[in-house]
Amino acid sequence: MSQPKVFITRRLPTKLEPLRQIATIEVWEKRQPPPYEVLLEKVKAIDGLLCLLTDRIDLQLIKAAGTSFKVISQMAVGYDNIDISAATAHKIPIGHTPGVLTDATADLTWALLMASARRVVEADRFTRAGQWRTWEPDLLLGPNITGATLGIVGFGRIGQAVARRAKGFDMQIFYTSNHKCEPELEKLLGVEFTTFDSLLQKSDFVTIHTPLSEETYHLFGDRQFELMKQSAILINTARGAIVNPEALYQALSSGQIAGAAIDVTDPEPIPTDSPLLSLDNLIITPHIGSASLQTREKMANMAIANLIAGLEGERLPHCVNPEVYL
Repeated sequence: MSQPKVFITRRLPTKLEPLRQIATIEVWEKRQPPPYEVLLEKVKAIDGLLCLLTDRIDLQLIKAAGTSFKVISQMAVGYDNIDISAATAHKIPIGHTPGVLTDATADLTWALLMASARRVVEADRFTRAGQWRTWEPDLLLGPNITGATLGIVGFGRIGQAVARRAKGFDMQIFYTSNHKCEPELEKLLGVEFTTFDSLLQKSDFVTIHTPLSEETYHLFGDRQFELMKQSAILINTARGAIVNPEALYQALSSGQIAGAAIDVTDPEPIPTDSPLLSLDNLIITPHIGSASLQTREKMANMAIANLIAGLEGERLPHCVNPEVYL
């Protein structure tokens, strides 16, 4: 009996031996994602697909899959690149990697917040350009972090992890979410629930940790930036499309807000001619929220475990659409 065939859309930061024992593997070795046309052809002859957020898995692709196609395993927590309804209708389980990147993303959020407040990237460029002549009383000044007010938009695992870190800086912490936390958790984390508009008006730092949905698409636009303090700094390590890029450029270039630091963009990657790239008061990193060695390896291993389970006809350990098993 021949082994099942698997296509992996990028090199993974882990060993593939457990998968090689049960399947024939093809890995896309290039840095850029495989073109959509390549995926369309691959799914016709494979049993399982291990993909990333950068791969479009839509109805057309799922319809194109051959009769042996059994499972989609995504190396990510989110899955807005996959047509869940189409996969479910075709009885294809979808795996993902939840709960693994909470601390790594909260750490990067905090790194971006501190770097933006203390203008670390600007200072590095300033020094490398040979502009550091002497100590100056008014050089590259930024706001205090300790004792400042932090607003957290979205209060799931990552938002709560950010709040735990903020406690160590004696910050006043507000959060807004679709669901208010239990009083015991609010007390433990030292947070207070408020409305979205109120949070924007009160906060020195605003950090985004809500999923991307129809309701949160371009949640931050002209009106929201007008509500924020002119001294405020925005952090986004969630999804790029939660922030309208034109509105962000206008807010930063006009001084409506003081600064921003983003790990995600809309579109992604950011176009090389984007006006955002011209701004000194904006830090942009290339979607590295989960990019710690330990986190990425664990994500890859979870994705492989989901893939193996699907190939062997077992229930996926972390399944997005468990209704396929009904």
